[in-house]
Order: sequence, then C-alpha cells, then structure tokens
Amino acid sequence: MQVEVTHEGEEHSVEVDEGATIRDVLGLLDVPPSTVLAIHEGVIVPHDSRITADISIELIVVSSGG
Repeated sequence: MQVEVTHEGEEHSVEVDEGATIRDVLGLLDVPPSTVLAIHEGVIVPHDSRITADISIELIVVSSGG
C-alpha cells in the first residue's frame, strides 16, 4: 500500500503492507505518535487504524504544556 503523508509542509511517500497501521507509518517516518494527529479526508483517525488501500494523510503537530 502507498501512503502519501504531509507533515510540517513536506510530502513523504511510504510503502507499507496491507493491514499496517498509522502508527507503523509514523514509525517509518520517525514521528513520535504522541506529537501528531493523523487526518484523512478531513477526519481525525486513530493511530491504530489499519491501512487497507492507498491513502493520503496529513499529520498535524499538537503541542501541550503547563
């Protein structure tokens, strides 16, 4: 499966096996899951979502502080 990823203004393309998760994609890109939201077609998707077809996702950096 081909996953097109937009992260911090850059485009990335990742090849994964069917059934891989968004978390797997993040690992391939060295992006800590706790730092981003994954958006697909305008909807936030959980990091444990399985990839069953070629998709495009956008990663939105989240920040927290005290």
